[in-house]
Formats: sequence, structure tokens, C-alpha cells
Amino acid sequence: MIAHRGRRAAAAAVWIIVGASLLALPGRTPSLRHLSPGVTTVVALGDSVPAGTACHCTPFPDLYAGLLSPRAEAVNLAHNGYTSADVRRQVGAASLRAPLAAASVVLIMVGANDMAGVFTGSTDTASYLAVAARIDDDVTATVRRIRAIHAGPQPAHVLVFGYWNVVEDGAVGRSDYDRDGLAAAESATRYANSALQAAAGRATAVYVPTYPAFKGADGSIDPTDLLAGDGDHPSARGHELIARAAYAVLPDG
Repeated sequence: MIAHRGRRAAAAAVWIIVGASLLALPGRTPSLRHLSPGVTTVVALGDSVPAGTACHCTPFPDLYAGLLSPRAEAVNLAHNGYTSADVRRQVGAASLRAPLAAASVVLIMVGANDMAGVFTGSTDTASYLAVAARIDDDVTATVRRIRAIHAGPQPAHVLVFGYWNVVEDGAVGRSDYDRDGLAAAESATRYANSALQAAAGRATAVYVPTYPAFKGADGSIDPTDLLAGDGDHPSARGHELIARAAYAVLPDG
């Protein structure tokens, strides 16, 4: 079975943070000096991971906003099934100019569906390279559009997230994929993450890796407990880890 990160569905909910159950990271105090005075607004764009599909929990954009400030607002505009091209079109819509202009931080997590669309369980390097190039182009254009909206003295911080896996992982992945399929999943994920990191660097965004948090730097950790029952989306614990990973790279400037 080939996993896709959600089918197209109704728009994700808009959540307002009134508090956070997560504890602050050890030895770190949130710094909001770089954010505009007043309410901190976090806008999330992307696929079913930031939308919170399958976890029946508070998704990581909302948790991240709560780490920044108890008064922060998270506007979750992520959609099930979205590709990098979908998000690129989304930020070009006139209706999104106002929420993006109001954002203090914009979170972007997209690209898994692009890669899952060509994933066959084989190491088809040519297909992965072609898709990675499209992801790079789309995410770069998306961040630059956000930068254009925020031209001025108070630019938004933009965080671009990588993936622990672009398809199934953990116990579900081991059940559904043979050895070659597991290797192909790792390969497809590396190509996607490389593209996302390159796009972030090219467009002066901050790249946030999630692979080490879920699987360890060398990929030796079993992420099953961090995944929902479908093996494809994060569990509540997984969303907490992603929020903390984002918080750890927050600029203090």
C-alpha cells in the first residue's frame, strides 16, 4: 500500500491558543523581542501533518504558538492532500494576503504528497530528483511570496519543515513495505528534505528538520510511538516533538 498524506478535504480548522500544556524547554526562555507588539500570530501552511490529521490531538502549529506565548493565535491553513504546488497557489490568492500580512511566524510543511505520488517502493532516483526539483521551486516561490507581502520593517519569520518519512514508517511501514520499499522510502525522504532545506536557504527561511527527533540522527530509532495508527501521521507525542523542534530554532534577534 502506498500512503498519501491525506485526501483533499475541507479546510482545516482555525485554532485560537488560550494556553499551552507543554513545558518550556530546559534552559530556554521564549524571546518575543523579534515579534511585533501585541498578539503573536502563527500561520500554518501545508499538508495533513500540520492540519493534524489522524492524531485526534492539538496539531503542532497550535502547540508551537502556545510555546511562544499564552496569548498567541494559530491560524491553521493546512489542508489534507496538499502538494507544494497547491501551497504555492494558495499564497497567491488575494484572500490569504491579510492573514499572511498579520503573521509573526509562518510555518510551512509540504512536499510529502509530491514524493508519495511517485513512490512505488523502488529506488527510482530519476523520479525522486524530478519531484525534488519541483518541491524546491514551489517552496522557494512560496516563501518569496510571503516575503513580498511582509516587505517592510517587521518581516515574518518563515520556518520550513522537513519530514521523518514521506510515506509510512514504524511498525506500519515495516508491515507494508519489503526491504527494498523501506530503502526507497528513506531515499525519497532524503530527496524531499534536501529540496526543502535548499529552498529554505535560498529564500532566507529557517529549515527545521524532524528526522532526528523521530528517528535519531542515524535513523536507528523506531518512531512507532510517535506516529498515529496509520503509521503516516504524527501522534500527539509526535506533534509535541515537532513543536519543540520549531521552538528550538526560533531566532532571538
